[in-house]
Amino acid sequence: MSKMIQPALAAAASFALVCIAVPASAQEIVRIRGTIERIDGPAYVIKSRDGTELKLTLTDNPLYVAIAPSTMADIKPGMFVGSTGMSQPDGSQKAIEVHIFPESMRGTGEGHYDWDLMPRSKMTNANVEQAVDSVNGQVLSVKYKDGEKKLLVTPQTIVVTYEMGKREEVQPGTKIFVAAAKKQPDGTLQTPRITYGRNGQGPAF
Repeated sequence: MSKMIQPALAAAASFALVCIAVPASAQEIVRIRGTIERIDGPAYVIKSRDGTELKLTLTDNPLYVAIAPSTMADIKPGMFVGSTGMSQPDGSQKAIEVHIFPESMRGTGEGHYDWDLMPRSKMTNANVEQAVDSVNGQVLSVKYKDGEKKLLVTPQTIVVTYEMGKREEVQPGTKIFVAAAKKQPDGTLQTPRITYGRNGQGPAF
């Protein structure tokens, strides 16, 4: 992980964490998953996954973060990770995706809570205690401030990390994720950070 990206990621993560902690209705905070359709002056026109057209602008000195493929071999005990998963009968989580946080983002969104990637999905952001092989894949034992979970990572689980992105890479056709965009009086949305997938890939959130 580049030393340049870590302070910037930490600042953007703090913004997102504050927005998660405050009710969305009170702050008019919107989470965006979608594809850029066109660029209209300073705004990105985005088609969200539900088909809604949104107009997104960026704050001064915005952060562009690219999602890069990673593997389970890159995850070590002591790392801080985030995972969206589905609850299993034994209380474990079957991981849809796992993203490896840089050290500067340790503690971001820590805990286990509802998530909107798909119906009944959960987000678990926690510290890795142990990784072991199982019959169905690999199991990550993770702990967060209020508890612990076991995450089953299968061959279908997407594992990613972060890289410093570039403005010029965010073009029509790019798939993006914005954790917390603030609604403006004119109906547009504004954010300090865009996370995007390179080469047609989509962010795993």
